[in-house]
Amino acid sequence: MNFCHLILATAVLTVINVNGQKAKNDEKKEEFTCPEGQGNGNFADPATCRRFYQCVDGYPYLNRCPSGLHFDDISKFCTFRNEARCGPIPTTPAPITERPVDLAERCDTSNCNLPYCFCSRDGTIIPGGLDPEETPQMILMTFDGAVNHNNFDHYQKIFNSDRVNPNNCPLKGTFFISHEYCNYNMVQSLAHDGHEIATETISLQKGLEDKGYEEWVGEMIGMREILNRFANISRSEVTGMRGPYLKPGRNTQYKVIEDFGYVYDSSIGISPLKIPIWPYTLDYKIPHECKAGTCPTKSFPGVWELPLNAHYVESYEGGHCPYLDQCVLHNHDPEDVFQWLQEDFNRYYLQNRAPYMMPFHTNWFQIKELERGLSKFLDWIVTLPDVYFVTATQALTWMTDPKPLKALNNYDGWSCGKKENIPGPPCNNPNKCALDFKPAEANFTTTRYLETCSECPNRYPWLGDAKGSGQYNDNYNPETK
Repeated sequence: MNFCHLILATAVLTVINVNGQKAKNDEKKEEFTCPEGQGNGNFADPATCRRFYQCVDGYPYLNRCPSGLHFDDISKFCTFRNEARCGPIPTTPAPITERPVDLAERCDTSNCNLPYCFCSRDGTIIPGGLDPEETPQMILMTFDGAVNHNNFDHYQKIFNSDRVNPNNCPLKGTFFISHEYCNYNMVQSLAHDGHEIATETISLQKGLEDKGYEEWVGEMIGMREILNRFANISRSEVTGMRGPYLKPGRNTQYKVIEDFGYVYDSSIGISPLKIPIWPYTLDYKIPHECKAGTCPTKSFPGVWELPLNAHYVESYEGGHCPYLDQCVLHNHDPEDVFQWLQEDFNRYYLQNRAPYMMPFHTNWFQIKELERGLSKFLDWIVTLPDVYFVTATQALTWMTDPKPLKALNNYDGWSCGKKENIPGPPCNNPNKCALDFKPAEANFTTTRYLETCSECPNRYPWLGDAKGSGQYNDNYNPETK
């Protein structure tokens, strides 16, 4: 199926009657014209936030956001309704009134050496000086939000035992967990199977990027405490985090990461680039534009950033997006989705082999064509002899001491031997806790459900009360280094 024909079929901009005039019911609708001098890309529909125009070589193709999503005219992709900034929004930048005084310096490769520091001027250089042909193509499948009955079976299908890496180890992923509606028995099952568990935040509150140190501690470290208590995951195994809605918390968030012993963050989205960006440490200034506008400006030596490169194909058919479920692929059949993912992947595989991160929300798995297309893509990928599905921590383990492809069959960092500090298997009969919960903004008490192998708490765990004791007296101290 021709992608352009598929979109063109939905891109009727005006209704014309037999006399060549607009129909009466469309008198107020004007034909969209692609902005001059701005090239290919996505642009807001002036009439509604549910649609956007995709300009390719000066021609506008009309697209609709997936159900429940709206077009954000700043980030240029479909996102949740309460996060979407409807357009058209003027693109004139606000004047800078004062110069930041805490800017990190640009990358200095002579003073930045592995395993503790990694940078390059444009972020595209392969660590260790390896050639692309010597470099494993890593795929990082990441999943945001709560784990529950809406998505757990889909995750099990992705990581089925028939799919293995070239070293015959199972595929692994990374889960950035948020608290509300989360089933901790299922989280424990994922951790027991060797997947990486990282933190998003407890509440997924909006505007956290502008909050202070204590708020970030409560959200991040509180989430780690909840995982420890109700999914039996060791605190030392939770070393990564992702900010809600990919809005990093300026320098504050990274100070919390540094103080509380996290190894990496994965909150920074990147605009579409021809050559993807590799992960880097925050010893120096980030090597790309800060898309969210709230990236760190100070130096945080040794803290790794795993950025989210934008997903797109050359024609921009489907748009571009940090999360794959935010690209508009919902009108395609599984073969179209497979071909879209294949072209997107090949930008990494055929160039600098930067890790191909595949971030998902549950939304993706609620559209059968997307799920089936992903399955075709995974079945194709596992036939390639130099592609490995690894966790974020496994990717960083390789980056700190890069090994050529020929050395990976017996590479300890990616072995599938039994690891220490993983929780036991999930319970056959977990505790199903019905708990009182009073949201901060509400004057009423509701009920939330929580499944865990541990004992039920007194109340639903929340900010300031990760144990669910009802006391709201959490006090976290930075780890002693």
